[in-house]
Amino acid sequence: MRHPVAAVVAVAAAAANDYFMLRRTKIVATLGPASSDQKVLEQMIRAGVDLVRMNFSHGSAQDHVKRAETVRAAAAVVGRTVGILADLQGPKIRVRKFENDKIILNNGDTFILDAALDGPGNQQRVGLDYKNLYKDVSKGSVLLLNDGMLEFNVIEVKGYEIVCRVVRGGVLSNNKGINRKGGGLTAPALTGKDREDIRTAALIRADYLAVSFPRSGDDMRLARELMEAAGGKSLLMAKIERAEAIPALNDIIEASDAIMVARGDLSVEVGDAAVPGLQKRMIKMARAKNRLVITATQMMESMITNPIPTRAEVSDVANAVLDGTDAVMLSAETAVGDYPVETIEAMARICLKAEREVEEHVFDRRVVQQKFARIDQSIAMSALFAASHFKVKAIIALTQSGSTPLWMSRLNAGVPIFALTPVPETLSKVTLFSGVHPIAFHSRARGQLEEWHQIEATLLERGLVKDGDMVVMTIGEAMGKSGHTNTMKIMCVGDHRKIET
Repeated sequence: MRHPVAAVVAVAAAAANDYFMLRRTKIVATLGPASSDQKVLEQMIRAGVDLVRMNFSHGSAQDHVKRAETVRAAAAVVGRTVGILADLQGPKIRVRKFENDKIILNNGDTFILDAALDGPGNQQRVGLDYKNLYKDVSKGSVLLLNDGMLEFNVIEVKGYEIVCRVVRGGVLSNNKGINRKGGGLTAPALTGKDREDIRTAALIRADYLAVSFPRSGDDMRLARELMEAAGGKSLLMAKIERAEAIPALNDIIEASDAIMVARGDLSVEVGDAAVPGLQKRMIKMARAKNRLVITATQMMESMITNPIPTRAEVSDVANAVLDGTDAVMLSAETAVGDYPVETIEAMARICLKAEREVEEHVFDRRVVQQKFARIDQSIAMSALFAASHFKVKAIIALTQSGSTPLWMSRLNAGVPIFALTPVPETLSKVTLFSGVHPIAFHSRARGQLEEWHQIEATLLERGLVKDGDMVVMTIGEAMGKSGHTNTMKIMCVGDHRKIET
């Protein structure tokens, strides 16, 4: 007799399949007080979350371990695979606390950022978390605080004191961030805390590790060395937040598995008007190099306190989809917002609608023109070519490492790609691949025909295909070995059963 919990999971998964398999763009949700309860997480996953972001700026290692367990338990109940992104804090370039939590600064005021001050700040000065800030600025430097809401001009540097003239005043409260206009802060991308947190990320088996404020590919290569030394298998994601990262984009992308267009700090450093163009450029560069990309920051910000998005937010999410992003990300909206589930539902609707505006069966010229160094990559491109010329229901990729579906996901074939794998880490990683949907599959076959029978049964049971559907399948003759995909087949569901009867 089937276990009742298993039956519930199967029914829930079947009910959700048609909806999720229609959407190519993935949704990343940040966890926080509003989304820590397992029941809420289950609702969020049903609403469309593909990957959760754990912000390592908050919480202890034990908190992260517990939260990862809760996420996986919630995903199991819903019957979906959900990936985990561990997001490192990076260097804290912030003011310290004030005697009364905040001050009000007026235009023309003189104010001192004092790296030597250990006590609380006041109306005249405040301490700094980043003690070397005085080395990175000089007379004429422009400092932007609290996401650019306040602007200071440096008029003098005296020892550890940075004397500033307030150009744009306002409220300055505890622990607000500092950016230098145009970049130039030398704080290392990986702090001592980050190194400890990398070990925690390895412990919780995070699928992705996001590195904050990398300036070059070397920062990413160091993070990879530390992750491997900790025994982790996380894919590396570079958060593009510094002005210095822009001229180094090629090197950073080459050294990473994915990037995040982190529009908050980046906007402060390079100017808000530059960000939309940079977003399009970064997405295009990442996809051309077979890397993944998340677009983030304030995508549905008004839904922290409102049940519906603004028209501008709808356009922002839709344009990221049209730009070709793999995923769109929610931050405070799901971490501390009043409507985490409704926000995810709204984002999913927007993504689906935007995707319908993209021409189906898009076939990029680089598939024909590109020279392939690997057999499995050429098979992946052949599958896309076939899918773009036949009315197929889906592409089925039997995979160990996820490489074949990754290459397929770089182009839009207009049909879902089902990544069938027995490897748990691969299942979780492909949750970020646009247009790719993970399915756990453990082959018991003694040959490829018997294996096709099992694949067909799996897809039919989930309601993903029906008899008569044409599908494209990629598979390796050396079954169960990574990197051995060497065969593409075009098959019709149910044909073999007609022949056998």
